Amino acid sequence: MNTAENVAAAATAIIGQKVLPGAEEDFASWQADLNTAASSYPGFLGAETSRPTPLQPDWVVVYRFDSVPHLQTWINSATRQTYLDSGAAYFDGPATQQVVSSGTRTLDPLVTVVVTHRVAPCHVDEFLDWQRRMTQEESRFEGFRGSELFRPVEGLQEEWTTLYRYDSAEHLDAWLTSPERRRILAEGEKFDDFALRTIDNSFGSWFAFEGDGKETPPPSGTKTSLAVWVGLYPTVVFLTLALSPLHLPLWIGLLVGNLLSSFLMSFLTMPYYVNPLLGRWLRHPAAEPSLGADVRGLGIVATAMMFWAAVVYLVTVRFWTLP
Repeated sequence: MNTAENVAAAATAIIGQKVLPGAEEDFASWQADLNTAASSYPGFLGAETSRPTPLQPDWVVVYRFDSVPHLQTWINSATRQTYLDSGAAYFDGPATQQVVSSGTRTLDPLVTVVVTHRVAPCHVDEFLDWQRRMTQEESRFEGFRGSELFRPVEGLQEEWTTLYRYDSAEHLDAWLTSPERRRILAEGEKFDDFALRTIDNSFGSWFAFEGDGKETPPPSGTKTSLAVWVGLYPTVVFLTLALSPLHLPLWIGLLVGNLLSSFLMSFLTMPYYVNPLLGRWLRHPAAEPSLGADVRGLGIVATAMMFWAAVVYLVTVRFWTLP
C-alpha cells in the first residue's frame, strides 16, 4: 500500500449509472438536483458528476461526506429514494455502488481503478495475502502510483474494495493486459467474483481522497464572501438580541458573541441554511450556463438579505428596542 499522509477519515460513495440514449441532458439536470438535495444533509462535503468517456463508459457520481454514518444517512434517505423513483425513466439498467472510507491524500490527477470483491469470512486471511501479492506485482509496472484496500462498510456494502492508480491510461492498460496480472488472478481463482471500474482523471484531484473534501474549482472569493454575509447577518443580530438581557460590558459581549457566532456559523447557519440555499450557485453544474446561475444566485442573495433586513427592522424597531 502507499504511504500517503493520513488526514480526516471522510467517506466516499462511487456510483456508476448507464443512461438511456437520448436521455443524457435530462439525466444531467436530474442528477444536479439530486446533488443539491444531498448538500442539505449533515456531513456533506461535496458531489461530483462525470460524463462517460472512452475510458469510463458510465456516468459516475462521487459523493463525499465527513463520516460513514452521515454518508449512510444520505444513501438510505427517503429523499434520495424519491429522486431515484423519479429518475428511473433515464436509467439503462441498475446502478453500481462502491463505498470507501479513507483519510489518505493523493494530489496527482491519476487514472483510478475500483475493484470490488465478495469474500467469505473464512477466506479473509487468504484474500489479504493474495492482495499483497497483487500489489507487489503491479507496483513493478511503470506509472504505478499506489493502491488502497478498504474493508466492507457495515450497512452500506458487503464487498471489499481495492483502489489502484496509474499516471496514464496507457500504463494502466499495460498492467491490465499483462501476463503477470493473469497469473496472479489465476492464483486467486476463488476470488474471481469481482467487479472492476476505471475512472479517468476527469475527476482531477477531487477523487484523490482529500480529507478536506474540497472540489475543484472552489467558489470564488466574492461568492464565498457573499455567502458568509447571508449567514452572518441574521446570526449576529439574533445572537446580540439573545445576549442583550445580560447587559455585558462591550469587550466581554464582543468576546462571547464572536465565539458563539463562530460555532453557530460552523454547525448551524452554514450547513443548514446557507449551503442548501446557495449551494447550486456556489458550485453550479458544469452543464449550466455560468451567467444564468450567477444571476439567479445574486437574486437569491438579494432576496434573502431584504427579508432579513425587514425581519430585523420589525424586531428591533417595531417590537423591541435594543438598549
